[in-house]
Amino acid sequence: MSQDESRQNERGFPRLRPRGEDNGQRKGPKFNIYWVWAIIFAVLVAFQLFGSFAPDAKEIDELEFYQMLEKGDIDKLTTITNKNLIRITLTQGGYQKYKDQLSKKWPGVSEKGPHFEFRVIKAEEFKKELNTWYKDHPTIKEVPNKPAQEGEWFTSIIQFLLPLVVIILIWVMLMRKMGGGAGGSSGPGGIFNIGKSRATLFDKGTKVNINFSDVAGLDEAKVEVMEIVDFLKNPKKYTALGGKIPKGALLVGPPGTGKTLLAKAMAGEAQVPFFSMSGSDFVELFVGVGASRVRDLFKQAREKAPCIIFIDEIDAIGRARGKNAMMSNDERESTLNQLLVEMDGFSGESGIIVLAATNRPDVLDSALLRPGRFDRQISIDKPDLKGREHIFKVHLKPIKISEKVDIYKLAEQTPGFAGADIANICNEAALIAARKGKQSVEMEDFQDAVDRVIGGLEKKNKIISPDEKKIIAYHEAGHAICGWFLEHAYPLLKVTIVPRGVAALGYAQYTPKEQYLYNTDQLTDQICMTLGGRASEDIFFGKISTGAQNDLQQITRIAYSMITVYGMNDKVGNVSFYDPAAENSFTKPYSEETSRLIDDEVRKLIEEAYGKTKALLLEKKAQVEKLAEALLSKEVLFQSDVEALIGKRPYGEKKILDVDGNPSHGAEESSISEGVPPYDSNVTNHPAT
Repeated sequence: MSQDESRQNERGFPRLRPRGEDNGQRKGPKFNIYWVWAIIFAVLVAFQLFGSFAPDAKEIDELEFYQMLEKGDIDKLTTITNKNLIRITLTQGGYQKYKDQLSKKWPGVSEKGPHFEFRVIKAEEFKKELNTWYKDHPTIKEVPNKPAQEGEWFTSIIQFLLPLVVIILIWVMLMRKMGGGAGGSSGPGGIFNIGKSRATLFDKGTKVNINFSDVAGLDEAKVEVMEIVDFLKNPKKYTALGGKIPKGALLVGPPGTGKTLLAKAMAGEAQVPFFSMSGSDFVELFVGVGASRVRDLFKQAREKAPCIIFIDEIDAIGRARGKNAMMSNDERESTLNQLLVEMDGFSGESGIIVLAATNRPDVLDSALLRPGRFDRQISIDKPDLKGREHIFKVHLKPIKISEKVDIYKLAEQTPGFAGADIANICNEAALIAARKGKQSVEMEDFQDAVDRVIGGLEKKNKIISPDEKKIIAYHEAGHAICGWFLEHAYPLLKVTIVPRGVAALGYAQYTPKEQYLYNTDQLTDQICMTLGGRASEDIFFGKISTGAQNDLQQITRIAYSMITVYGMNDKVGNVSFYDPAAENSFTKPYSEETSRLIDDEVRKLIEEAYGKTKALLLEKKAQVEKLAEALLSKEVLFQSDVEALIGKRPYGEKKILDVDGNPSHGAEESSISEGVPPYDSNVTNHPAT
């Protein structure tokens, strides 16, 4: 039994001989056709320059010729009629007379001749003039004059072929550049293969160093994709019960959550061929190339079945068709149409699974998401506390860390962070420790890395006047006190007036609860805490600064979301004007009267929150002053420092419970580490927005 037949029996799928397998052809070094072109070009140039093989001779004028003829120094003449050139061969005595002159100034002249040459206007006219001269000088013996021609036909051919060859070479090189890749016009990416798929094939012989153990925090998604891999390995396990595996699965999630990493892990785990390609690889300058590449991709996949096709960033070709005629793209739509046909054209028993990833599922065409094409949508969200802890463990494996590093605490302080963000923090911490000359990465380095990612690079040399520094200190103290004494505000983790990033002059860092639902009191207290900086400036300085710019942006978004999205207003009512499909539309689904009502209610909500914030800070004025003076002195205060200054927070924190109702690590519940973003910063990350 052949190897192909055994594969067919094991997996239950038809197995065709893949392209590129050895069929007995001679193996050896590849022949580069550009060497042939180079040799031909060199030969043509050589013939053009030296094709006439004309003998070397010194050029003289016609007067010197008649003087030599009169003295009897010329043995014979040769008239090159097609060039109007007269060649002179000297006698033995004449050569001896001019030998020194020829050898010094014209060493290429042969002793046998010709020795001299000169040009005439027309060979026939020269012959008549020479005969006339002989008649006028009857004592001079006539010398033989033999007519001849030199390489005119070859020169004409060269003059015709040389420009043609140059044009062909330039055209081939341009086409190769446009096609991309190496290997000539017939190689991958060449002009003649421009319609071929550019997918990267990971087969059994291709080593992939990523597997499912390297993917942390995506337990549910891993179960889904592992089922797909298991079906391709053992199809009879599912078909025996009458089940059919989905034809396609769409990985959906925010950037950096691990969609592409999960696909790479599938390539490492699956014992089947894995085709990987980006959505933008289908699009090319020439019309029809995208559809041709789709056809070629599925043709290769059918030859390699069972296999997996992975298309990264599929929204590059999968956008909804026909919504905007002005922005339509016929080439992209024809590529999408071909993809739809190919996905609908093969049966479920063909063993081809199409896997795609996108962070914009809302823009995809509905025909692409219907059952029978992408049957499943696998959601890959940002990791929770447990997931972040596992991700930290994966990324800390190659890093030499101190024994005092608390991975669970790092996971607590980085809520809302995706896997790519956590990888960045681990790398930044290692770089910070190396910069300080440490032998291992300590907890302090991870704290600095989190600050670096959230607030930006620390600006130690930024010159801030004492008056501005005092305003910043009281601004941040106002945020901290509001967060400390408001029941539903986020617990304070750290407050600093050290400038960071482009415009961040200071910030307060919080650890809010990890939750998915927010009530009115929680959002109102969040607005009050965000207004704490502006209210503190008003109380202690009697005027306000531009430092609350980002704070005002946040509270405006929260307030409008409460009224127009979540229906948290009695006058506007239980309505939501949020429409994801019309997110970029300029039209409003309500009247001008309702618009004015919404604006009035937003201002009323913010004014009430500002009054509540100002009253709280007036009540806790002494604590604000104490905290601000400590900030001016130390620049950075942690939660323990605040407790030592103003006492413990009056509102205890609830424990995080696991599925059995037991406290998880006995730790405080925490979430987003940037409840109030950096002072005068443009960083925003609030659940209500």
